[in-house]
Amino acid sequence: MIEPPAENSIWTVVVAAGAGTRFGARKQFLDLRGERVVDRSVRIASTHSSGVVVVLPADAVDGRVVTGFESGATLQASATEVRVVAGAESRSASVRNGLAEVPADAEIILIHDGARPLAEDGIYQRVISAVADGADAAVPVVALTDTIRDRRSGVVDRSSLVAVQTPQAFRAPAIRRAHAGGSDATDDATLVEADGGRVVLVEGHPDNMKITDPSDLAVAGLLLDRRQETS
Repeated sequence: MIEPPAENSIWTVVVAAGAGTRFGARKQFLDLRGERVVDRSVRIASTHSSGVVVVLPADAVDGRVVTGFESGATLQASATEVRVVAGAESRSASVRNGLAEVPADAEIILIHDGARPLAEDGIYQRVISAVADGADAAVPVVALTDTIRDRRSGVVDRSSLVAVQTPQAFRAPAIRRAHAGGSDATDDATLVEADGGRVVLVEGHPDNMKITDPSDLAVAGLLLDRRQETS
């Protein structure tokens, strides 16, 4: 087993630069049980990182939209450093803007979608441990429960298929090298794999949903209510 990384060598890039076209609003700034979606994502990430880079829309960074990060309001009980940068036209380009702000001595870099505010501690721990054990990338996944059909060839055997989540963890050199060529992908582990890196899958969680439309935000609130009731 490879020695686990030093506590101060793990950084997380939270990507929240979307325009909210499908949602109809900037979902990352909407309220989720008294806390904005992006604030919750950053807060959870901060408990597993010595630093967090938040990638936001450009007008949020230059002050036309109040972000809450400048005052440290999102991390009142944390010593985690938070840096804010502007996003770009594509998700991958936004990730690269975030990576540029991660210190050069970081050993493990996590990349997390800001629209997944329900990522639990266990997912962070599993992806970090997998990379500490030698993987170039670790991806949380969940089994598919719906029947899957290819439009051309009919029903697909779902037993070998999984749905991909974030946070994804990476050896810092692997993710930096994968993004160096400027390629685009909806999933960062895809770029690492294309670059020859070893990607391992770890257990995700069904609650770790990505908020895409207004009904997802309502469901996320109900899931948080359930967590509070059972805690």
